[in-house]
Amino acid sequence: MVGLINDEDIAEVRDRARIDDVIAAYVSLKPAGGGSLKGLCPFHDEKTPSFQVTPSRGFYYCFGCGESGDAISFVRKINNLSFAEAVEHLAEKYGVQLRFTEGPGGQRENPGSRLRILEANGVAAEYYAEQLLTPDAVVARQFAQGRGFGREVAEKFGLGFAPTSGRALGQHLRGRGYREEELIAAGLMRQGGWDFFQGRAIWPIKDAGGLVLGFGARKLYDDDRMPAKYLNTPETPVYKKSHVLYGLDLARTNIGKKSQAVIVEGYTDVMAAHVAGVDTAVASCGTAFGDDHARLIQRLLGGDAFHGEVIFTFDGDAAGQKAALKVFSGDHHFAAQTYVAVEPSGLDPCDLRLQQGDAAVRELVARRQPLYRFVMTNVLSQYDLDRVDGRLEALRAAAPLVASIRDNSLVSGYIRELATMLGTDVEEVRKVVSKASGRRPAEAPTQQRPATPPPEDESQGALITYELPDPNDRALTVERDTLKLMLQYPDAFVDGWHGASPDDYSNPAYRALFAVIAPQSPQGVSNSEWSRRIIEGLEDDSLRQLAVQLAVEPHPMAVTMPYAVSYVAKLRLLKVMYTIATLKSKLQRTNPVTDETAYNQMFTTMIALEATRKELLVLSTGE
Repeated sequence: MVGLINDEDIAEVRDRARIDDVIAAYVSLKPAGGGSLKGLCPFHDEKTPSFQVTPSRGFYYCFGCGESGDAISFVRKINNLSFAEAVEHLAEKYGVQLRFTEGPGGQRENPGSRLRILEANGVAAEYYAEQLLTPDAVVARQFAQGRGFGREVAEKFGLGFAPTSGRALGQHLRGRGYREEELIAAGLMRQGGWDFFQGRAIWPIKDAGGLVLGFGARKLYDDDRMPAKYLNTPETPVYKKSHVLYGLDLARTNIGKKSQAVIVEGYTDVMAAHVAGVDTAVASCGTAFGDDHARLIQRLLGGDAFHGEVIFTFDGDAAGQKAALKVFSGDHHFAAQTYVAVEPSGLDPCDLRLQQGDAAVRELVARRQPLYRFVMTNVLSQYDLDRVDGRLEALRAAAPLVASIRDNSLVSGYIRELATMLGTDVEEVRKVVSKASGRRPAEAPTQQRPATPPPEDESQGALITYELPDPNDRALTVERDTLKLMLQYPDAFVDGWHGASPDDYSNPAYRALFAVIAPQSPQGVSNSEWSRRIIEGLEDDSLRQLAVQLAVEPHPMAVTMPYAVSYVAKLRLLKVMYTIATLKSKLQRTNPVTDETAYNQMFTTMIALEATRKELLVLSTGE
């Protein structure tokens, strides 16, 4: 694991990355007097410029929405990146070689060589786009037009053409000062001086900040020597197919704003979706959608466990079902809910737009269904449900799918739905699902947020040992990270821990550890002394081990009091949303006529909880 970025290098990045230069790539800035610049804020809609940049101080501030920070925080916010990713992005752009500490991974690849590859890719993308307008590219233009993309759309997506001569790009780039070994390392040229792409339609594949990482290419001529219909840049220091998504540069802001990502299968599908108004569409490049892609999408969505949706546009055929099963196996990487949008006619988004128009593509996404339901339907279809043994086998195959659903408040309803699909008794389904999940059968969903810590074992006079939580359990990420902040950065909190309480924690070990921290005050104690005091004061070995884990786990972001306030708000928000879901379920089961008093009391409580939810939602979005 690579360690933390050296502080001196971070300072060097801040010095070299002039804030006006960084922001000018996204915002049109004009002089505002006193050495300041002004423009329209990229973080909220406005018609009168209120976004001010002060180059001499290296800061920006919006008088409309209150967003502020330096060049690093701007890149983080505009591209939905982590702190470390934003630093590396700027280091590559401005030629700063980063060093890393406190990790066994050692120094990463030389950002200087990476920067040369990125520059060469950028020049190549411009060259390919220019070639699309030449007489030799008539086949490529016909290809684009045949899929409903005119010149304006082609320019928006950087669509290009690789000449058939086989050496044109290499000659062009060498004329711009790039060495052959650099072009081979970038995947732009093969050994022997031949261009990697020849006679093909070209799509530049960019990162969230707009840097060209590699290219995708489609076959245009029957006599193309490369048999594959689609060809992608080989693995390079900057292009890793399992880490990139086509269309990310255009979709990343909308994914964050709308808390939605639409995953399609190809380059033209991304283009068709965006043209049709689905501006959150992206696609994997030359490989199936995998775990690393899922983590990237989750980061763009914000990582919150309580909002967001990821929609996959699989085909309804066998290949689509297989792809859905693969994605479902990695569904735990998403805190957001996952869905599938299937076109009954079997058309992909590009062909659907061609045949039925833009509205049909938007309707395809709107008709989404939960991923688990799509997978479960396909699983059941493999069994003969007219036979008793077939129904039992189908139930055993489908039960793990229901058991894996993250929101336990929904499990009971899904059990009834599965029972209906099978024509089987609900209680029988509940027993099999409970067995698959390792839970005891219950009339209602297992409580997701236990109310009290484990009791004392009176016969032994000692606390029951806690089971250590899985550090990678995304459902508990907010709980873990909040405790991590409390242990490592107590100076970002005030007495009362910004309103956190033990009941905000659903995991018994996390809740018990906070119960120890809560009554103590960190005021006047150094951060290192504070964590040591907490650890040494723990009598339970399992809690002490957990506290040590949390005390040494790195946190890549600068922790301030506003940031700590926002994190506690996220923690409290999860508890409030769970309480709301439970109360809604109870309201639905209560007769407002025969139980009027109880119903009105619950309804009043619901209104108060909704008000609290809105307040916490605002607080949780702070930095």
